[in-house]
Amino acid sequence: MRAFDELRKLEIFFKEETSRGCSIVELYELVQHAGNILPRLYLLCTVGSVYIKSKEAPAKDVLKDLVEMCRGIQHPLRGLFLRSYLSQVSRDKLPDIGSEYEGDADTVMDAVEFVLQNFTEMNKLWVRMQHQVGKNLHVLSQIEGVDLEMYKEIVLPRVLEQVVNCKDELAQYYLMDCIIQVFPDEYHLQTLETLLNACPQLQSSVDVKTVLARLMERLSNYAASGAEVIEAQDNMPIAGVVTLYASLLTFTLQVHPDRLDYVDQILGACVKKLSGREKLDDSKATKQIVALLSAPLDKYKDIDTALKLSNYPRVMEYLNDETKKEMANVIIQNIMNNKTCISTAEKVDALFELIKGLIRDLDEDLRDEVLDEDFKEEQNSVARLIQMLQSDDPEEMLKIIHTVRKHILTGGPKRLPYTVPPLIFSSLKLVRRLEDRDESVSGDEASTTPKKIFQIVTQTIEALSSIPVPELALGLYLQCAEAANNCDLEPVAYEFFTQAYILYEEEITDSKTQVTSIHLIIGTLQRMHVFGVENRDALTHKATGLVLSQYVISQCSFRVLLCLKRALRIANAVQQMANATRGRSGSVVLLIEILNKYLYFYEKGVSQITVESIQSLIELIRSEMQGDNASSDPAADAFLASTLRYIQFQKDKGGAVGEKYKLIMVGVATNPEKGAKKHHSTAHPLVSTYTT
Repeated sequence: MRAFDELRKLEIFFKEETSRGCSIVELYELVQHAGNILPRLYLLCTVGSVYIKSKEAPAKDVLKDLVEMCRGIQHPLRGLFLRSYLSQVSRDKLPDIGSEYEGDADTVMDAVEFVLQNFTEMNKLWVRMQHQVGKNLHVLSQIEGVDLEMYKEIVLPRVLEQVVNCKDELAQYYLMDCIIQVFPDEYHLQTLETLLNACPQLQSSVDVKTVLARLMERLSNYAASGAEVIEAQDNMPIAGVVTLYASLLTFTLQVHPDRLDYVDQILGACVKKLSGREKLDDSKATKQIVALLSAPLDKYKDIDTALKLSNYPRVMEYLNDETKKEMANVIIQNIMNNKTCISTAEKVDALFELIKGLIRDLDEDLRDEVLDEDFKEEQNSVARLIQMLQSDDPEEMLKIIHTVRKHILTGGPKRLPYTVPPLIFSSLKLVRRLEDRDESVSGDEASTTPKKIFQIVTQTIEALSSIPVPELALGLYLQCAEAANNCDLEPVAYEFFTQAYILYEEEITDSKTQVTSIHLIIGTLQRMHVFGVENRDALTHKATGLVLSQYVISQCSFRVLLCLKRALRIANAVQQMANATRGRSGSVVLLIEILNKYLYFYEKGVSQITVESIQSLIELIRSEMQGDNASSDPAADAFLASTLRYIQFQKDKGGAVGEKYKLIMVGVATNPEKGAKKHHSTAHPLVSTYTT
């Protein structure tokens, strides 16, 4: 320091000499002839300072010359002192914004290049002599022209490159700390990703945790300095804002994992910044919100902890529907991977609010997801989740069942077939637990009884009737009947069987499904021991009737088809005779009669009567009625209109029969345009096929 003070006096002397007429150019060349290199370079730096002030040469040329000449000293201690002096003597002569040395030839970039080059050379010396390299970084931070963009694109990458390449643990630790301490907080906020990416590249022995803790402390103090700090940056892109909070949350989880209040505070600050915005469509911002919400799950590996964060669901509200599904999948997978058990109704309610993107329709215009494999996998995940909801307390478990039921019934017809069965089986599992419960807490005194659970189960299965999936509902009724049998609840078991029979008779029309359903009914009935003689006889008699009915239908189906084919053959003969007499009304009425027989047996589940054959018959009838030589017949018109109204009625009524009639109505107009005469053909494909 004393030597630098003396050199400062020498600099003043040189300046006075130039004012008396001494040429600064000659003086700059003269000092380069000094005998020893170390004094020569100190003199050169001193005269170079005066040279820049004289403005007889561009500042960048002199600075470049000086920083290059100083390479002549490679002794670490002497080289560091020399370059430290160069940094000091040149700091007020850099071509910064507003500086007197800024001009057409000299720019801020020249100043940055000079300081970075001096820093690079000092860093090389620092590897051998770790001392005072950070002074260059301090100088860099004070250059007015180094704005955020330049810092982000040029300064920080170059500095980090040197830090990583030096391979010295002490130097890396010192320099990372220097970067954190000397540059502004807002620069760190905008370059967190770059800074963090450098950390894994440091030597394994570097105390990165302490470095990050200091960075966290700076950012925390910056955020705590006033609520307006972040809000004031109106021009910051929303993706940048969310990235900031995601990075800040990651730091907090690493440094203060036990402080959930810090985590919740950061989430709350993010909500405040996002308030007033619609759901995010920015893909980068959305990705960062997913990262923000995933961080606590990855850290604690426990959704129970995340449910304690009051601002967690508030952040999720800013995701679009598709990303809510993605986040819900992340939450469910976390629960599955960590085998987390959610044991209270309150937590279950909070959890299902978080994953509502998977359990209810959030958008009326969603694509048809029934055949979507991703949709099926999502719903299977929800089904597996329901099995994870358990409480040792029966009363609390019943509350959980109520809560789950409340949420899944909002799911609509596509989701209920996936979510209702696991809820039913969870309920029956609770019934089995109650069977083993101490008799002293059973009966009317208990707040949770099998009867109450069976009431809930019945109401839940009834929700499937609107979809409809009768075969699924029938199977669930039989499962419940068997559970009621084990509880010795004869009336309850009988009611479940009654509901199964009603479903079979009114909703199940497909012959194959009927056979499977009868097997299920008989198999379950065989295992029942709770029924008295009267109830068992009634149920057995009913099952026997169903078996006989199914047998008759299966045996008669072939004969039915033969009869219908013969009827069409006769109708075709009548048609030929009508052609000869120029009248067709009788043959058309006969065809409509045959159509009604087709519909009857189709409705009864005769598999040989197909949708295509019915549609072809309707087409044939219309062709006959609109042919060139057809005469008007009000009776035939009314008969056909009545038949088509019946088809439409069955379609609108819904249920399994309605679904069958929907297929018939595809491509069949109930009110065909009149007057559009069609060319009559006696060789219609339907008749041709059946008369062959």
